[in-house]
Amino acid sequence: MFIDEARIRVKAGDGGNGCMAFRREKFVPRGGPSGGDGGHGGDVIMESSNRHNTLIVFRYNPEHKAERGEHGMGSNCSGKAGEDVVLRVPVGTSLFDEDTGELVHDFRQPDERVIIARGGRGGRGNQHFATPVHQAPREHEEGKPGDEKNYRLELKLLADVGLVGYPNVGKSTLISRVSAARPKIADYPFTTLQPNLGVVSIGEAPNEDSYVVADLPGLIEGAHLGAGLGIQFLRHIERTRVLVHLVDVSEGSGRPDPVEDFKVIQKELESFGHGLAEKPLLLVASKADVADAAKLKKLQAMSKRKKLEFYAISAVTGEGVEALKYAVGKRVFEAREAEFAAVKPTLPIFEY
Repeated sequence: MFIDEARIRVKAGDGGNGCMAFRREKFVPRGGPSGGDGGHGGDVIMESSNRHNTLIVFRYNPEHKAERGEHGMGSNCSGKAGEDVVLRVPVGTSLFDEDTGELVHDFRQPDERVIIARGGRGGRGNQHFATPVHQAPREHEEGKPGDEKNYRLELKLLADVGLVGYPNVGKSTLISRVSAARPKIADYPFTTLQPNLGVVSIGEAPNEDSYVVADLPGLIEGAHLGAGLGIQFLRHIERTRVLVHLVDVSEGSGRPDPVEDFKVIQKELESFGHGLAEKPLLLVASKADVADAAKLKKLQAMSKRKKLEFYAISAVTGEGVEALKYAVGKRVFEAREAEFAAVKPTLPIFEY
């Protein structure tokens, strides 16, 4: 099962209590107060990592607690600070405050660190309360409690290209043709129940440019309201830079109007929002080896009217696949350059 959401509870460490003590030594007649400070509690830190790809660990271990600070001691000895807890999540994870629904941080790059619960401050020992008129203070502070938070983690696939369309239009066959991904392929709707990722290389050399394609479960009318596999997979398309919309034009597809199929899926993307309708789009007529000529012609005419980049392919025979692969790569690299040019440098550590 593809784990993409989890809820956690985090508790930062409490601060240690300050100590009340007095220095009494043989040759120190006026030793005075010597209570040390309590140690600060440990923080709970969240860090993005490329070595993780699911949130399953948080499903089975939803509670995380940092170490509390040690209490202060005599002879002005401060207590040891509590150890921090570092939670590592995949790149592409969004962190939400469960109580308010607020987006706390969006982990878009590896090695981003966010303090999601700050440890409590250690209490002051009685040494800090001495004054010329109050030379033997018995006051000392207790440590402050650490933050306690409830969060929701949401992981959206990080892919450059999202394959969208009705069920059984050939998305899984296409990704198996252009990459090493081997998704389940069958002739019944909703064969794909979870997203599949494939890396597509451009050129023969191993160091040539490449991009990641996501084969997403088929969409149907009403998907933005939860119909079919619904919103849980529509949101994965948010991360993609380019969309490839596949439409079945085969004779035996059982869908008479490819233009209407295109419009229905596009409407679902627009209704879901989040900028999906503004993403670069390539229109693909799939199963061209067994195409209905009238369907293919109608879809091609619509693409000219809407000024969409159009390709007719057969993932089974390989017809048109190479041209599509390079065209998609060109769009992806253009989108990457534009995105990187707009990115502002960020601090390596954030605090909530």
